[in-house]
Amino acid sequence: MIRTVLFDLDGTLADTAPDLGHALNNLLAEHHQAPLPYEAIRPVASHGAAALIELGFGIARDSPRFAPLRERFLALYRADLTRETRLFPEMPEVLDAIQARGLNWGIVTNKPAFLTDPLVEQLGIRDDSVCVVSGDTTAQRKPHPEPMLHASRLAGSRPEECLYVGDAARDIEAGKAAGMKTLVALFGYIGPQDQPQDWGADGLIRAPRDILDWLD
Repeated sequence: MIRTVLFDLDGTLADTAPDLGHALNNLLAEHHQAPLPYEAIRPVASHGAAALIELGFGIARDSPRFAPLRERFLALYRADLTRETRLFPEMPEVLDAIQARGLNWGIVTNKPAFLTDPLVEQLGIRDDSVCVVSGDTTAQRKPHPEPMLHASRLAGSRPEECLYVGDAARDIEAGKAAGMKTLVALFGYIGPQDQPQDWGADGLIRAPRDILDWLD
């Protein structure tokens, strides 16, 4: 029996890609480069600042330019976290329904806490979540199972009583390694090269409400 539903943040719980893209295009403008279309940015949004810098500037992570660009990107993004970011459609109702079933829910993300905490506060969901585990909360981050196991302890559930919902292969890998059930959020930031049917999840869902059908 599932007692806790855990969510990835970017691309699963919240649609953060518009604001991540806005920050990236502002950074590109600062460097007199053309903006990228949203369609190019969206599939990369789940993979963090480093992947977005690679996308925008086409430079390797060991380039001397990389770290300063990443720091500036993070500053631009931190200054405007919820310009357009919202929970995915249906998600507020799904969270309410989870609690109405007597279950609790939480967040496990690779996003660092200095971004996660204000974002969750601004979205108005901090008080309802049983845990918020960020990318620097534990020594390891996804795809390692440590943050998943930490979240289950905070939620008061055994790992096998947890369901993890994410939109990237590392989400499913981490959840499975922790002994949790897993669902792929196909409404998230799935790229054309991704093969979510091969990730080994317990299910693939096309909309947030499908989580409730799966629980039932």
